[in-house]
Amino acid sequence: QHQTQPLGKEESCSLEWLLPFAVLTPLVPQELYLLIMKDTSLYHELEDEIIKLHQLVETVELKVADETPPPNKQVKPLFRHFRRIDSCLQTRVAFRGSDEIFCRVYMPDHSYVTIRSRLSASVQDILASVTEKLQYSEEQSARGDALILVTMASSGEKAVLQPSEECVFTTLGINSHLFACTRDTFDSLVPLPEEIQVVPGDTEIHRAEPEDVANHLTAFHWELFRCIHEVEFVDYVFHGERGRRETANLELLLQRCSEVQHWVGTELLLCEALGKRAHLLKKLIKIAAICKQNQDMLSFYAIVIGLNNAAISRLRLTWEKLPGKFKNLFRKFENLTDPCRNHKTYREVLAKMKPPLIPFVPLILKDLTFLHEGSKTLLDGLVNVEKLGSVTLLAQQQSGDTTRDVPVGRKALALASLLCWLRAVTHEPQSGVSLPGVFLSWIPANSLQQLLQHGRALPGATRATLAL
Repeated sequence: QHQTQPLGKEESCSLEWLLPFAVLTPLVPQELYLLIMKDTSLYHELEDEIIKLHQLVETVELKVADETPPPNKQVKPLFRHFRRIDSCLQTRVAFRGSDEIFCRVYMPDHSYVTIRSRLSASVQDILASVTEKLQYSEEQSARGDALILVTMASSGEKAVLQPSEECVFTTLGINSHLFACTRDTFDSLVPLPEEIQVVPGDTEIHRAEPEDVANHLTAFHWELFRCIHEVEFVDYVFHGERGRRETANLELLLQRCSEVQHWVGTELLLCEALGKRAHLLKKLIKIAAICKQNQDMLSFYAIVIGLNNAAISRLRLTWEKLPGKFKNLFRKFENLTDPCRNHKTYREVLAKMKPPLIPFVPLILKDLTFLHEGSKTLLDGLVNVEKLGSVTLLAQQQSGDTTRDVPVGRKALALASLLCWLRAVTHEPQSGVSLPGVFLSWIPANSLQQLLQHGRALPGATRATLAL
């Protein structure tokens, strides 16, 4: 029979006896967790043990999952929210909104639960999974103790997510985590200790060769970039936050770009010795040069922007100790990333490169946004197909896709953008829609509406079917 009386301090704080039984009966640590949670108000010393128990529960769950036959649907790891450390070494594959992932959701006491959820899951679905894991009773929810989902940054900034929001996993910022709490405990949330207590010292970057670091950056970023379809660029511009489930791969690459920028500054600031800091600065400039040679302009840009951070620029003694050769090299890099004249220098260098290459993706989105906002999509009941063609042509040319030829017909190329615009207007995905094979510069909007309703081309026009 299960123990119903509160656990004493000695029984609660000793978990070694539980290990043999946990493997045989995985429900034991879960039930013990519920009993210990009832005693936290009596024994404040149990907070550390609760965290250990959470780790034990997760270890047992993963062991049981590994021993069961693999499901038909593969669970894909996010590179920042992976289940095991070796998950980041797996070959990257394209994400879809229906794909399932593992992710941690933290509690106010910094314990956590690991949930399995769809990438496009809403906040309400995530909270339902967390509630099930915690065996949260309906009575607690009825009393006003319902859980809310919060994003917590390392700076202490908090934001409550609305129940209808979707795809929150791919939009988390750097050093941000998901917390589940009640509204009463919202004000007491604090960042994880490992994010606010950074210990200075040497890291692996000091022992790695610049060529190895640059080549690994290029290989990993190529795995992420090749998963992005050019339609994701168009969806990102046309939909904004409503199209997150269609732009998951693009969101991950943008996160990665920001992560590399912050990584560069963090590594330099963690180095206390002046000589080692100057040597690391020299190594990072070398890494940027090799990334440029590898035609990985995303890593190149991220490293240069990270070195231009205000906190790094103020390291006057470190920059003075840098050899003149590397000072001149970094000045060239600054000129290459100079945004003057609409990034003219960078565009000229990029035009001379032959695929495969990894472009600086944020600049592509800037160009697409300029095209999208610079001219109207709908005017006087007509759809600007010429604009949609320009948007899609730019997205496909910049995507670095060498496996498919770019269609010659600019009007035919506008089909993808047209369907993306239709999704933005109707808020529903369109698939397998038949469109006229011959376009004018403007198409009556009522004809497109009729086309969507009946799923057929305009009378007298040749048909061309495009499925996204």
